[in-house]
Amino acid sequence: MSTVFAITFGLLAIAGLLTLVRLVRGPRTLDRVLAIDVLVVLIVAGTAVGMAMSLRGIYIALLVAVALLGFVGSISVVRLVERREEHR
Repeated sequence: MSTVFAITFGLLAIAGLLTLVRLVRGPRTLDRVLAIDVLVVLIVAGTAVGMAMSLRGIYIALLVAVALLGFVGSISVVRLVERREEHR
């Protein structure tokens, strides 16, 4: 079973690196916002895999809170960018 966890962490790390590339390269603000949202999801997924590996579910409430904050933050930024583009 530890092989599955190692492969999962490896795939999450590769996804994180590719997301960081998108975050740096952009080119638009919405691309960067989406990249940050994906990074939050990857962090939540990595923490969930770590919890499954250790067989302890102590951080479930924290994971839900972080995922909710990431979602609400992304929606807020998208609405802000949308309003800014309407005024141009």
